[in-house]
Amino acid sequence: MPEAVTAPTTVPAPAGEPDVAALHQLCRDLAEAADAVREASRHASELALGTRLPLAALGTSGRARTALRTLLRTLKDPEGLGWAANGRGLARAGRLAGVFTSRESLAVSLAVTGLKARVRAAAVEHPELLSDPDTARVLKAIEQDRQREAIRAFKTIIGSQGAERAFALLAPSFADILAWNALTDENPFNDEAGWEIATGRTLTAAEPLMGISSQVWALLDRGPGRAVPKQAEPGLLERLDTSGTISGYIRNIGAVGTGGTLLVQCVSGPDGVTRYVVQLAGMAADGLKNESPQDLLGAIHAVARPSTPYSRAATRALRLTIPTGAEIALVGHSLGGITAMNLAADRDFCALYRVTHVVAIGSPIDGKRPADPGTRVCSLVNEHDVVPSLEGRSSVSPYALPAQFTEFTWTDDTHAFPLCHAAERYAHNLRFDVPEASAHVDAELTPFRGRVTDTRLFQLYDR
Repeated sequence: MPEAVTAPTTVPAPAGEPDVAALHQLCRDLAEAADAVREASRHASELALGTRLPLAALGTSGRARTALRTLLRTLKDPEGLGWAANGRGLARAGRLAGVFTSRESLAVSLAVTGLKARVRAAAVEHPELLSDPDTARVLKAIEQDRQREAIRAFKTIIGSQGAERAFALLAPSFADILAWNALTDENPFNDEAGWEIATGRTLTAAEPLMGISSQVWALLDRGPGRAVPKQAEPGLLERLDTSGTISGYIRNIGAVGTGGTLLVQCVSGPDGVTRYVVQLAGMAADGLKNESPQDLLGAIHAVARPSTPYSRAATRALRLTIPTGAEIALVGHSLGGITAMNLAADRDFCALYRVTHVVAIGSPIDGKRPADPGTRVCSLVNEHDVVPSLEGRSSVSPYALPAQFTEFTWTDDTHAFPLCHAAERYAHNLRFDVPEASAHVDAELTPFRGRVTDTRLFQLYDR
């Protein structure tokens, strides 16, 4: 189960609606029960379908056959564990047979029920999910376990309102909906991803849609990463913000763009100590074909794996300009935020530099942990931005984050993706909609506020 299981703070439910805190507790209880049943299924499968059943000890008087029949009945009886074969060899073949024939599994039923409770809790916190007729159809189909109807309803939203609005509207529940679909469809390859989300873990095995393994993404994205110093384009240095505020850093990320440019500002802090702020941009707009590591393949890879061409290229760039032992803050938007956390989670990187802060804007980072327990992590999330939930934890998750994480979430009136994900939109939100989040991050970054003494740019490459 995840490190932190204390429920996040929730607002009281409106009159007539279920209590969100109670639903979140139910989600955690069901996930724990599903885990326990799945483990029991694995043990029973190994006994019945493997070589662990001590037939010799049971003798030949029929006790062995009775024990075997009991185990098999337990595994396949709908009133027992359901179709619960789990493990290797024959057990794996049995599980696949159960998936392809839509046989019931108690462990999966518990996990799916927990996911449905999470979707219901999100609808209480986001009434627009039920007030919009199309999204209400999706949620009703999920509640009634009608997978094909849910898919048709989702396609209806795309047809009538566009994919941009469809993703934004469903963003608070998007990860849970993907997990529900993974556990109820007949594709066995995405089951593990659905299971990880359902039980509060971070996606590591595969993505939840098709079930393509993270090892496949890693194999396809093997670039060593390269960085070369870059001359600033005319006027860029004058446009860069030097205020040392989070809104300023986000504007800087927008200014350098997503073409593979890394920005490093050297700051003489209020105490006279020289520190460095590393600003990392997100995925390129032409992410399907890009020479920099900021491509779609790198983005998918970075969610599940800590070392990517982007993180390796950034490390090479920083070694060219930042002295060993210096204090640094990593500020990243989208893929840049994931890469910032990947760097902070790298023990070798943290042996070179003291990463005091990570600020991730619109990034799926909740399952990652910094190598240094003293690193402060702040995650800034618009709840209708679907990207931060792509690693499995939504902004309305029943699972809280560790103490070293601070998460600020909000909603605004931009229910269209990717507009609500844009760096410029986040800068606008922080300035006008959630000034308390901006003030908190600015206070955290006080040691990095001072005179900018040097600005370095690097061009990052996959190879």
